[in-house]
Amino acid sequence: MKKRVPKFQEGMRLMRHSDPQLQEDGFHLLLPYAHEYTQQLIDSFRQEADSGLRHWLLELLSAAKDPEALPIFLEYLHSDESGLKSEAIRGLKILNTKEARRALWEAEA
Repeated sequence: MKKRVPKFQEGMRLMRHSDPQLQEDGFHLLLPYAHEYTQQLIDSFRQEADSGLRHWLLELLSAAKDPEALPIFLEYLHSDESGLKSEAIRGLKILNTKEARRALWEAEA
């Protein structure tokens, strides 16, 4: 399997650009390959200070559909930041694992 690390690095570089169109381009460069970059996305999310970029990273993690992202979704399920909370809920719904369904059920109760 060919590694796509350069594509990941290029996508992140573009997402951090000051030009909004290049930011979008970076996001859409990574979107179809998010499942290949789960750990890099998690690491980037944990290190990122920009709230907009954090939201996009969480959105990419949702698109990855990887149970490895479950702890982040659980952590942000009760976030005060509505955008991150919404994306965490979306990620849990997409995962649709027993643990994800339980967390959503408990959050509603």
